[in-house]
Amino acid sequence: MITGRMAANSTTAPETVFLSWDTAIGPGARIEPNVVFGPGVKVEGRAVIRAFCHLEGARIAEEAIVGPFARLRPGADIGPEAHIGNFVEVKNVKVGEGAKANHLAYLGDGSVGPRANIGAGTIFCNYDGFDKYFTQVGEGAFIGSNSALVAPVSIGAGAYTGSGSVITRDIAPDALALERSPLVEKPGWAAAFRARKMREKASRK
Repeated sequence: MITGRMAANSTTAPETVFLSWDTAIGPGARIEPNVVFGPGVKVEGRAVIRAFCHLEGARIAEEAIVGPFARLRPGADIGPEAHIGNFVEVKNVKVGEGAKANHLAYLGDGSVGPRANIGAGTIFCNYDGFDKYFTQVGEGAFIGSNSALVAPVSIGAGAYTGSGSVITRDIAPDALALERSPLVEKPGWAAAFRARKMREKASRK
């Protein structure tokens, strides 16, 4: 285990990587350029930290992949072979083995089960201005893009949430949860709106 320094072959640009005094990096881990390690970070063997990540108080298990452009805050515990992708923020969440949150998500105060998939734009709504609440995503669950999980809430193992849903109550294992208003289409509305606004604009000249 390398502590507080970089192995010569663990990064392509070690001069761009900033370590804390207690940074711990396991054998075979790879650190890409422009990564900042705050205090309390442990990277286990063969994990990959891609470019432009910021990590503090986090553990990254063997063969996990983090980044690029990811932020791991205190309490982030990334399991073996899990993927935390670009513009994903994780705080006080245990991410299970093989789980994925590959794009544009906020995971705060909760757990993500093994092999669960967190879709792009997903948010754990964990804070009401006074207290923090817990979100649990079960093993193999699939969270559709742009889902808002309003804590405290539990998504059962193998369950799905439809894209764009706001989930405010527990979802049973293997269920599909949808929360959407009906789509309303008004033919010709846009053309009429533009014409009216053009007439109004012309009348002001």
